[in-house]
Formats: sequence, C-alpha cells, structure tokens
Amino acid sequence: MSQPTSDFQTDIASPKSDITARRTRLREFQAQLVERMQTARSGADTRVNQLGVLIGEQRWLLNLQTAGEIVAVGTITPVPLTQPWFLGLSNIRGNLISVIDFARFQGLPATNIEKDSRIVAFGPALAFNSGLLVSRVLGLRNVAEMQLHADDADAAPPWASKRYLDQESQVWTELDLSSVIQNPQFLQVGL
Repeated sequence: MSQPTSDFQTDIASPKSDITARRTRLREFQAQLVERMQTARSGADTRVNQLGVLIGEQRWLLNLQTAGEIVAVGTITPVPLTQPWFLGLSNIRGNLISVIDFARFQGLPATNIEKDSRIVAFGPALAFNSGLLVSRVLGLRNVAEMQLHADDADAAPPWASKRYLDQESQVWTELDLSSVIQNPQFLQVGL
C-alpha cells in the first residue's frame, strides 16, 4: 500500500536559509539607511535628520553634510610621538585618514574597539582627511522630534553646539565637526 502524497510541505528552515535570510535583511537595512542618508542630504533642511553615534558613553548627532563614510574599524597604524587620542592612520578605500578617539580627546576614558565600533570619516565638505572612532552608529535621528535641552552652555566645548532630549529622555549633543577641525588642540597631534 502506498502512502498518500500531500501538497502540503512542512517548512523547516535550514541553517543555510536562515543565514541567507539574515544577510538579505541586513542588506535591505543597509540599503534603506543609505537611501535615507542620501534623501536627508538632498533635503531642504539637512539639520533635521542627523547621524546618531555613541562615542564612549555620550550620544552625539553629526550633521550629514559633514559626516562622511562609515566603515568598520580595520587596521590602525600607530604614529609615534603623537597625542594619546590620535590613534594613528587607517586606509579607507585607498585614502589615508587619521583616526581620532574623540572621547579621549575630551579627557574621557578611551573608547574600546569592539565589534560594533566604527570609524566615521569626515565628509568631503570639510576637506580634512580624518575620522572619529565611535563605539556604535545609532542611525538617523530627527531633531524635530526632540526637545531642546537647556543646560550650562558656558561649560560646553565649542564643538558642542546644541543639546536635545529624545522621547526616552536621553541627551544628544550636536557635534560641530567644522569647529573641531579649527580647534588648535585638535590640530596639534604631536607631543
């Protein structure tokens, strides 16, 4: 006696199909993020959408006009006789950029390089071959959905332009990269 055949097949996910599905979702997410960044850059008000990053324990907002490529942390070649916050040089698509530990530059503990760490290169608008080591990229943030945070503006460094509170009451600080690259201390990397 033969077994009846069924048109119904059980859907058992194989490890390969699970990995493929995760890769597909990751590619879709990356494509959406690139699309959103390009849309935000071409929009009339580029200051509304900003790139959120975690540097050390602080949340920062980077203007999309001044933030450039985001890459995984690769080999960083140390440069002797430089400040401790100047991590060295890294090759990004054939261009040498200096890599800065911005947390350490501000006198805070060094940023640990982990799997979520990234280098955010300065954008072409700044004409400055450098990048910041960030603990994590947190995606695009809309400052129009945040509240301006009133605090002691006199104590803030010149590159911290505004502070905001998001819906989870987390503080975000706008990082003005053009002010950073004009800071004499930032430009003096030698000991």
